[in-house]
Amino acid sequence: MQTSGRSGKGPAVPAISFLLLYLAVSIAHATVSATSHPREAHPTPQIQETGFLNRTIEVQGITYRFQVYIPEDFHRAEPDRTADKKNDKKSNGTSGKESEPAPPIILFLHGRGERGSEGMWQTQIGLPQQLRDHPERWPFIVVMPQCPLRHFWTDPDMLQMAMASLDQEAREFHADPDRTYLTGLSLGGYGAWELARNFPHRWAAIAIAASGVFWSYAPDRWREVATLPAEYARHLGRTPIWLFHGAEDTTVVPRQSELMFEAIKAENGHVRLWDYQGLHHDCWTRAFNEPELPRWLLSHRLSQVPQLPPLAERITIPLHPPALKLPTAILDTYVGEYRDSYNVLVATIQRQGEQVFLRNAQGDVNEIMAESTSTFFYPSGSLTRLTFEHDAQGRVTGIQVRDDRHEELWEKKK
Repeated sequence: MQTSGRSGKGPAVPAISFLLLYLAVSIAHATVSATSHPREAHPTPQIQETGFLNRTIEVQGITYRFQVYIPEDFHRAEPDRTADKKNDKKSNGTSGKESEPAPPIILFLHGRGERGSEGMWQTQIGLPQQLRDHPERWPFIVVMPQCPLRHFWTDPDMLQMAMASLDQEAREFHADPDRTYLTGLSLGGYGAWELARNFPHRWAAIAIAASGVFWSYAPDRWREVATLPAEYARHLGRTPIWLFHGAEDTTVVPRQSELMFEAIKAENGHVRLWDYQGLHHDCWTRAFNEPELPRWLLSHRLSQVPQLPPLAERITIPLHPPALKLPTAILDTYVGEYRDSYNVLVATIQRQGEQVFLRNAQGDVNEIMAESTSTFFYPSGSLTRLTFEHDAQGRVTGIQVRDDRHEELWEKKK
């Protein structure tokens, strides 16, 4: 006899299937939920890019490309939450993690030859060059806007763009407003002087190379030579300023820096002027390569400017140290051929009378002069030094070559 669907063991199979299906869906949903929304998950910390980074900014409807430099060991500072930290300490009894200090920041304005719109040419010379050569000296965020062709940094819209670039990067990287610095060279120095006058309470210190307030494209400004430098000096107050100029500069004459030095001195300001003997317009390579410059910047804070004493320091930097006259018997010990670590001939030392010459692998001959009994320099002003090394018996074994970036040993051919 056939039974109906409502009797016997027939209904047990679909009931069990339904229960298994329900459990499978529930488990799958729980797995997806746990994967999509993990409980007490810790977000992966974002790694900050460092080095030279591309940036853009829009000012008055125009987009400008520029660069910002972030030091390799940069740690992003967080906004000050002192009150929150105190509450946290009271609640949990722990000292909490100290926040990273706000980093110092520099606004750098390039020269006339680096103008453009690609956003990168301004990173080739001056301070950006030193960021590559000596990153260990410059623990700063550096903002490098670019002035377009047919414009000058002294144009009001260019000054606005430069400040907007600085403000944008200062906000993004939580830069220290107490350690905000201004630098510029040549045309960029013209712009730096304008920003120094227009925003005198923004800068903890200022460094300007090969520039002034009498623009080469506005010769009529020289008619105000009796009043214009003093006008800038009055706005600056005690803001510390370091000026650099080449004594042989015919593009922006040294008198420009001299006039500003005297004007700031008359106003009891805080100013240094270094005159480089023998250097022409490009004194900025030497200036930004001064190891003291980044230390000098960091020694100043905006909050301390009003307490700075008056200072007017002017120093003449010789092209090279005074040369010693060595006996020819000593000079003769240096004569010979010198090879690098690959046994390639790289230098030949020759003597002519009391003069010593070095011929390099390309055949170029240059005089070298004695700074000491064993160390020689190039009279061109190069930072390279050649130190002759000796063995225990006093025989010359090689030349230790040192420049601003590296050193190597040239062995004397026996």
